[in-house]
Amino acid sequence: MGESSPHEILEYLMEVRGLKESDLADIIGYKGIVSEIIHGKRNISKNQAKALEEFFCVYPKLFISL
Repeated sequence: MGESSPHEILEYLMEVRGLKESDLADIIGYKGIVSEIIHGKRNISKNQAKALEEFFCVYPKLFISL
């Protein structure tokens, strides 16, 4: 069994909380940026990971690709 990618983790957390892409726009950037992250077209930056950490109360390392 493999590990989940940062965008898969974000998508899961959004689903659990019933959030839409537009709900994260104020947290990590424009809706288009959120969409690119969720669909794996853009990596989550360190600043975005920190913002997601604070919003979801999780470790920021979940959102950083290794």
